[in-house]
This record gives sequence, structure tokens and C-alpha cells, in this order.
Amino acid sequence: MTIQSAFADLTNAIRPLYDAREAANIAHLLMEHITGLGKLDRIVHKDMDLPPRWESQYQEGLAQLLSGRPIQHITGKSWFYGMELIVSDQVLIPRPETEELVEWVLLDHPSHPALRLLDIGTGSGCIPIALKKHWPSADIWAMDVSPGALEIAARNAQMQHAPVNFIRQDVLDPQAAAPLPALNVIVSNPPYIPQKEKAGMDTNVQQFEPATALFVPDNDPLLFYRRIGQLAQERLEPGGRLYFEIHEDYGEAVKAELLHQKFTDVILKKDMFGKDRMVRATKA
Repeated sequence: MTIQSAFADLTNAIRPLYDAREAANIAHLLMEHITGLGKLDRIVHKDMDLPPRWESQYQEGLAQLLSGRPIQHITGKSWFYGMELIVSDQVLIPRPETEELVEWVLLDHPSHPALRLLDIGTGSGCIPIALKKHWPSADIWAMDVSPGALEIAARNAQMQHAPVNFIRQDVLDPQAAAPLPALNVIVSNPPYIPQKEKAGMDTNVQQFEPATALFVPDNDPLLFYRRIGQLAQERLEPGGRLYFEIHEDYGEAVKAELLHQKFTDVILKKDMFGKDRMVRATKA
């Protein structure tokens, strides 16, 4: 099996799971992971036979892809806001929509301020690390209930030379705000998918990404938005801002909840696909 034939066979094998473009991208990622060769080098060496070790890794990777495992879990890495991050089944794979949330926060504060900022439900640490790299003087905190997620996040912060104060805390705990300083900004991409939607989701999401970071009870889809809003009222300074990533179907409901909690300047923002995906609110 040559590098070229391995790529072609891999692309064809996973086509039932992905469209043509995504299948090719995934095949490129796996082949680079196995060989250590970039796309151009693999073209130059396309007729090179795979050594036994590479062929074994290829067969194992193919089997995992066909089982639905995300390519990011096979390679152990994902890209977010220009950074290569470690990922595993302990954290959500960072999404482009979350990059838009980071961009909104940065655009609202263009002078590289020395802010005190908290990310709630940090997962891989992608949000606070990206913000810390742009705001070296900011005092940035990040909270998660999962020890596994916090371990990954801390490794990412170290790898990116972006010191973040990570704390293990359940935001639903009434005492969650106790260890936190007064804050200027709170950001969160909390769980927001009702359990009833799980059956319709892709296998690579519902079986391989952490359920605690994804799902909320069907009878209380705003659970985390309501609680984080309460924490923000406790810890945000006047004029401080709260930013959420949201379920596209609950934008108006999240906005109404924040207005009910006496936030002002509540703005609903669409993502690159025209879906309601982000909300910003200001503490009076």
C-alpha cells in the first residue's frame, strides 16, 4: 500500500459517513498524523510504500473512523483561533462558532485591557487561552466541573504559554462564586442541547464527546443560562459584560431571561451561517 493508495482508499471508505470534502480533509489529517508528512511532501512521496508500523496505524485509524470516533480524538489535537490544542473524549472539540464568540469579546475590548475575566465550562480551555494570548495583562479565570477537562485545559495553557487560573467548580453549586474575584467579563459556552435532540445527533458527537458538556433536561433548557446569569449578578462589576454561546432555537428565550434578571443592552447575534448563536448582556 502506497501513500497515494492509502489516502484514496481511506477517503472512499469514510464517504458513507462524511461528504466528499470533509472525507478528504479527514483523510489528509490522518495521513499526516501517521506519516508526519504534510500534504506537499505526501504528493512528492506518493508512491512510497507504507512501512508496517504506518500501515498498522492506518488500519487502526480507519477502524476508529468507521466506528464514528472523531478524527480529533485519533490525532489528539484540534485547531482553534490559530492554536493547536490537545483534545480528548474529556472535552468538547472546539467549534468555529466558538471562535466567533471569542472574536466578539475581543472586538468589544480593542485596547488590550487588564481585565478580570471568567470562562465557565472551559473544557479544553480554548476560550480563556485564546483571550489570554491576545490580552497578556488580563487576569483570566476558568471553571469546569470535570477534573479530566481541567487537566487537558491546563496542558493546553502551558503549551500555549498562556497562564490561566483554572478552578474545579460546579457552576450549579450556590457557592460557585465564592472563590472568584470581582470580574469585568464572563464568557460561557454552557450545555444547551435538550436530551430529546440526542437521538438525532451524529454518532461522533453523541457517543464520543462528554454528555455533561452538551445536554440539559428537556424541561429546563435554560438551566445554565439562568444560573450563570445569577453568578454574573454576584460577581460582575457595574458595566461588566456577560457573553454566551447559545442554542439557535433559544436565542429569544435566553435574551428574555437576562432581561428578567435586570441585565441591560442585551444583544442577540447571528453566526456566520445566519443562526442565532451568541448573546451579550451588560450588568447595570
